[in-house]
Amino acid sequence: MHEGQMMQEDKVRQALVELLYRNSYGVVISNIVISLAAVYVLRSDVSTGWLAAWLGALYLLTATRVLASRRFFRLNAGRGSNIEWAWLAAAFSWISGLLWGTLGWAGFLPESPVVLSFTVIVLTGLVCGTVPSLSAFPPALVGSILLTVLPIAVRCILISSDISGPFLFLLASLVGINFYYCRITYRMLRETISLRLENENLVEHLQEERDRAQSADRAKTRFLAAASHDLRQPIHALSLLVSTLSVLAQRGDVSSGSARDLASRAKSVVANLSGLLNALLDISRLDAGVVTVAKEPVSLRELFRDLHAEYAAEARQRGLAWRVIVSDLTVESDPMLLRRILNNLLSNAFRYTEEGTVMLGCRRRGNAVDIQVWDTGSGIPSQQQRMIFEEFVQLQNPARDRTQGLGLGLAIVRRTADLLSHSLRLVSAPGRGSMFSIAVPKAQVLEAPILPAGPSAPVLPIGIMVVEDETDVLDAMKQLLALDGHLVYAGRTAAEVQKIYSRDLADDELAGKVAVDLIIADYRLGHGVTGLEAIRALCAHVGRPVPAIIVTGDTSPSRLKEVTASGVLILHKPITGDELREAILKARAIDEASFDNSLSAVD
Repeated sequence: MHEGQMMQEDKVRQALVELLYRNSYGVVISNIVISLAAVYVLRSDVSTGWLAAWLGALYLLTATRVLASRRFFRLNAGRGSNIEWAWLAAAFSWISGLLWGTLGWAGFLPESPVVLSFTVIVLTGLVCGTVPSLSAFPPALVGSILLTVLPIAVRCILISSDISGPFLFLLASLVGINFYYCRITYRMLRETISLRLENENLVEHLQEERDRAQSADRAKTRFLAAASHDLRQPIHALSLLVSTLSVLAQRGDVSSGSARDLASRAKSVVANLSGLLNALLDISRLDAGVVTVAKEPVSLRELFRDLHAEYAAEARQRGLAWRVIVSDLTVESDPMLLRRILNNLLSNAFRYTEEGTVMLGCRRRGNAVDIQVWDTGSGIPSQQQRMIFEEFVQLQNPARDRTQGLGLGLAIVRRTADLLSHSLRLVSAPGRGSMFSIAVPKAQVLEAPILPAGPSAPVLPIGIMVVEDETDVLDAMKQLLALDGHLVYAGRTAAEVQKIYSRDLADDELAGKVAVDLIIADYRLGHGVTGLEAIRALCAHVGRPVPAIIVTGDTSPSRLKEVTASGVLILHKPITGDELREAILKARAIDEASFDNSLSAVD
């Protein structure tokens, strides 16, 4: 049986036992009332001593059942031992049935019609009453009924009166009918309890989904507010720099020193803006699930050596001790993603440690290796430790000073660790620093390292179609590609590009020079058209599949999935000339047949 089904069955069984004990209170009340009436009716035909002993035994049993029921509910419904409590309740029912059966033996007096009638009515009522009260546990009901009717059945056989035969038939029919209804009632109880538990689970699930949606909505609002602030700041600074340059130009020639200073500051602002956009893109790519994981053996000695060299200058600049515990262990992970995680953790450690030490090391944990980053910073309170892995959360930077980071590093760390299935842990206390660790599986064999690729080959002049609906971007792209020697067919729509291409194709002077080797398209074009649709239209116009590049500033996970699934190369704005040249080389290497298949799959 499935684990979930077993848990459901345990809950149903527990609910049935609880119902059994809840119904026992009704049985107690009926025992007290009916027993007094029975003693009163039988007082003249049955000895007082026998009735007193019978009544005392019944009341003792009743008191014991009450105490057992109270103990059952006080122990949280017999937690962990429900079956034992069920059999205990059954034993009480059997003893009660036997006591009432002895009363039937004593009260079966054919010579006294009133006593006989009373006895038959009482026993019939008690037998029928067991169905609603004991059907939750059939063994309790079956034993109780049999022990109730067996003594009077024996008594009926021994007396051999005229009514013995019909009365025995009545008893047998009564037992059979109640057994039948017990079976039906038990099934109905199980189904009712199962439906109730399913409804409770559904309500709980809906509440969890509601809470998750509300939490996601609050997180999204906070994310957008923080992102809007951090995006506006560098744009605002860039706008002021441009205004300053314009004022200086109006006053006359701009000195080389002022131009260099303004250019340097503008470059710094653009770099900050680009860093924020890249971080947002990293988060979107991780959420979209389009980041490819390529796990391989990673030498911690080489990784730690590179990180030691990378952060040595920053450690000297901040006056911090920078220690790296060398290890010969080899782990199984994606080297680029693992390095990104450690880079973010180390950057945080250096940024928030004013004095003391930052240390990188590892410890073996069975078949895994804990890679740990220690610092002697201010530490993080326990109630805020989960919060720091959310976007734009910086506990020590409430003013949103961009020199102290963007608050996205640990969010990227958490998502990347989840993608790699590496568990992430934080141990920290205020005033005692922090320790971040990531558990990485040990590798069995260290494969030969892959040598870095040599310098990229120069981009040969080719024919390129460009679709971009922003005029400024289109002109800049066209100019850059033309400077690299490419033949460019550029337009705001696919139709414009087709018109220019057809015109050049019909020009006798350009005959033989017209070729289309690549298509570059912005993802969001005018009138709701996408770059993928433009690429398909241009390929159809050219009459063959053409490698393509999508350029986009869209970080929506669904958009990233769509473009990635198409097989088209994707570039994220803002891009540099070097990035564009590298992308052209990669796009040219795409096999046309595979490109055709992937493109048609998007249709």
